[in-house]
Amino acid sequence: MVGRLLIGSHTLGAASLLHPLTIFGLFAVTAMLVCYALEKRSHWFILGFALACLMGSLYGFLQGAWPFGLIEFIWALVALARWRIAVRTN
Repeated sequence: MVGRLLIGSHTLGAASLLHPLTIFGLFAVTAMLVCYALEKRSHWFILGFALACLMGSLYGFLQGAWPFGLIEFIWALVALARWRIAVRTN
């Protein structure tokens, strides 16, 4: 069927893949990837990475994957600490 994805014994339609929570999660992970790749250009990308990790954490908790949410929250704290160091050294 066109517009359907088969996962195990469940079939998901395109509408299920475009759920607002799914779009939010995709945005968060994309923002993390972009900011991480550009961290060396400016300390602002480190802050962007931290904020994207917070969004990823929120996504994880909202979709029920609390271990993912917890790890992303820890990554956000690490990135915030790195951002503070980067601001002080510039």
